[in-house]
Amino acid sequence: MSSASDPAARAAELRELLAYHSRRYYVDDDPEIGDDQYDALYNELRDIEAAHPELVRPDSPTQRVGGEAVDRLEKIRHLQPMLSLANVRSAEELRAWVARMRAHLAREGIDDPAFSFVCEPKIDGLAISLLYRDGVLERGATRGDGEIGEDVTHNLRTIAQIPHRVENAPALLEVRGEVYMSLPDFTALNERLAAAGQSTFMNPRNTAAGTVRQLAPTLAARRPLSMLAYAIGVTDGLELRSQWEALAWLRDRGFPVNSEIVVRDDEEAVVEQCLEWERRRGNLDFEIDGVVIKISDFELQRRLGAVGRDPRWAVAWKFPPTTAKTRLLAVRWNVGKFGDLHPYAELEPVHVGGVTVKLATLHNEEDLARKDLREGDEVIVLRAGDVIPQVVSPAPHAVENPSRSPAPAPPERCPVCGTPTVKSAGSVFTNCPNADCAGRQWQLLRHFVSRAAMDIDGLGETLVGTLLSRGLVGNAADLYDLRAEQLLELDGFAEISARNLINAIDASRSRPFHRVLFAIGIEEVGYVTARSLANQFRSIDRLLEAGPEQLVQTQGVGPKMAESIAAQLAAPALRGLIERLRAKGLRFEEEGPAPGEGPLAGRTFVLTGTLPTLTREQASERIVAAGGRVTSSVSKNTDYLVAGESPGSKLEKAERLGVSVIDEAALLALL
Repeated sequence: MSSASDPAARAAELRELLAYHSRRYYVDDDPEIGDDQYDALYNELRDIEAAHPELVRPDSPTQRVGGEAVDRLEKIRHLQPMLSLANVRSAEELRAWVARMRAHLAREGIDDPAFSFVCEPKIDGLAISLLYRDGVLERGATRGDGEIGEDVTHNLRTIAQIPHRVENAPALLEVRGEVYMSLPDFTALNERLAAAGQSTFMNPRNTAAGTVRQLAPTLAARRPLSMLAYAIGVTDGLELRSQWEALAWLRDRGFPVNSEIVVRDDEEAVVEQCLEWERRRGNLDFEIDGVVIKISDFELQRRLGAVGRDPRWAVAWKFPPTTAKTRLLAVRWNVGKFGDLHPYAELEPVHVGGVTVKLATLHNEEDLARKDLREGDEVIVLRAGDVIPQVVSPAPHAVENPSRSPAPAPPERCPVCGTPTVKSAGSVFTNCPNADCAGRQWQLLRHFVSRAAMDIDGLGETLVGTLLSRGLVGNAADLYDLRAEQLLELDGFAEISARNLINAIDASRSRPFHRVLFAIGIEEVGYVTARSLANQFRSIDRLLEAGPEQLVQTQGVGPKMAESIAAQLAAPALRGLIERLRAKGLRFEEEGPAPGEGPLAGRTFVLTGTLPTLTREQASERIVAAGGRVTSSVSKNTDYLVAGESPGSKLEKAERLGVSVIDEAALLALL
């Protein structure tokens, strides 16, 4: 039977043709047919699928127009963390980074390694993760906090450059990339909106990020988003030796890879490349805010490892961001959560990098003095990392003004509580020593409810201030005594919003121990250190009993930090807060096995078919929590195949290899 008389065969043929020509157009930049011919093929496939809905497949080109809207964005835990990057801003800092890598490898027994650097323009967009199983796109997620992102598969399916199917792919493949909007497409979109009398967008980056996170995919389908792949994450069965080889593999499988990416063999060539892209920055079709530089060799990457959330083997050369001139109206002072006073600038409003800036950081008093900033000066403002506004310096002519204001000095009394301030020897901060200072309490409570800590939705910094000023709370533990009727007395609250906030506070009791430890506010204990301490000591009681000599055994904790942490944990006020929070039901024990422990430690599982009560995600999470490992394909290293209804070919392979096959009940018994 010919494909012309067989709708299923013709649909398959059309899908293959359209995928081929899409790749020629979007990836190879070498189309073989015109738009009218492509549209004719597309329309034929659309008509076949309309007449035969059973032939519609999720990887069909017709599905890029947008499917059903979602009610909300689900949270997705990445199979492998999406790490952040440390920054360099000069040739000297880049050379220092290379020197640190050489020193680290020398300690590993690798002297004088031959580095090959992959240099990639740092697209100013939104980082995403694409997960393929057996070559078919299963889900796409935002980076989020690096460990947990948001499921945006419905919108990513609408982007033409993202393959729905990957030929000759391993059973499990994670591709990482950047979603962005090109400058020509951004201009055309705004022109179209303006012609229709609609509001235009401020900048391409925010437009792309906002579009990807919309609930309705039809909106994403109408906006010209693009994607460039830059890395391979988790994979099962794919053996590659370098970043350069990985990029070639992605390009060969139909993923768009930035044609600007180059390889350089020494740091001086890398410096020249970064400076060249900085000069060409305004001539590119997309916005970049720097250059990502990676050691290409995967074995060297493995040996170098990571520090906290930053890999040692990669760095971002950040370009000087957009600057503007305005007037410094006044220098004000904020109180930090540990009493440190931070200067900030009140400015004449100025437009910088797509936003209007009225306030800017001045970092600390020593930086303020070094820059010689005075009230009334015309100053240069920039957005550090294109995000946080800061005052760089006075304008050149400002320092020549004989009638300049006197240099600002830190206040002799706390600007919030009026307590006389102090400054310790060697510190860059003047400090408010009053532990009950309202400014300190606001900062501590704001930190406690923040997303990385207890993540209490609806409790922003303004409301935190209101609760403190009204006397409804005095510290974090008081949040758990709040009642809905108390909130109803505040502006902006009705029955539903009050109940929602109480529910959000109640839900935060389930946050894991390491999040609680980070939230309570221990100086020098950030998110990564809190997690390390929780993994090391497993409970608050063991942590409170530990002295500096035990604390220093924790990854990332040095002797001075250990002394500081021990002293803070011994303070009666902090211990009292911990006991109150414990009484409110917060978690002060790390759940699950310690790393390398648990009833399923060292065992590898594969899931197939539909289980009676657990989804695959739920089963996988429970296996991992018990110390096991979950992969997507059966091999001789697989310990158990967990088989449900309609198991497919994995069951046959497991039986052929002699792998133990169990059902959900047996899995639960193992757990």
